[in-house]
Amino acid sequence: MIVYEMVFSPTGGTKKVSDCFTRALGYESTFLDLTDPDKDFAAFSFGPEDICIAAVPSYGGRAPQPALSRLAGMKGNGARAILVVVYGNRAYEDTFVELKDTLEKAGFSCVAGIAAIAEHSIMRQFAAGRPDEQDEKELSRFASHIRSRLEEGWKEGDLKLPGNRPYREYGGVPMKPQAGKACIRCGLCARKCPVHAIHLDAPDQTDTKACISCMRCVSVCPRKARSVSKMLLAAGSMKLKKASSEYKRNELYLP
Repeated sequence: MIVYEMVFSPTGGTKKVSDCFTRALGYESTFLDLTDPDKDFAAFSFGPEDICIAAVPSYGGRAPQPALSRLAGMKGNGARAILVVVYGNRAYEDTFVELKDTLEKAGFSCVAGIAAIAEHSIMRQFAAGRPDEQDEKELSRFASHIRSRLEEGWKEGDLKLPGNRPYREYGGVPMKPQAGKACIRCGLCARKCPVHAIHLDAPDQTDTKACISCMRCVSVCPRKARSVSKMLLAAGSMKLKKASSEYKRNELYLP
């Protein structure tokens, strides 16, 4: 059995959750970075004894399309998939079912689900500090439970996850990061962008049509030169304040 940790985490929140769970599972693991736009994910083929932890953030209640397309190219061959959906304390709506449908179509067997909270990737005041100590304890307990099942010869059942089909409409986020005067055109943002929305020959520009508002460029910029519109940020914060202020608990799913 080989454990693969397959993660789309532009700003690190999803990876924190996935890393916590993977460490607690206790097996040696291989990390696959789904934010890498140049990797040939179609070359990955798994087997029925493998465990694949597929972790993605929820963007507007949907799974990020780049992550789904990269997972869809893999060959599951019956590998057992543990789905991890991470959101910024508002809601994850149809992210689970969209991820599950993609994995099953690629040949994975979906055996468990985790909906976890992490700091919002754009409006950082929401779910600040999550995953916290309590989250880590909860994820660790769930990982221990799953390990026990594996060692007992786990028989997969029918995993039911919340969400709707057809999926909710998602038109993207209007907040597209732009470079300010502090930009020195170092190109780090261009090299790290998961969708090539920033070009190396013009790293102070953003292809707003290609940009998925994942905020990777904002998080990696050493000069803090990239940001989104303060007006849009303030409006978005007001819109999410009521839905995102309550402390939400993680949700754990088994067949």
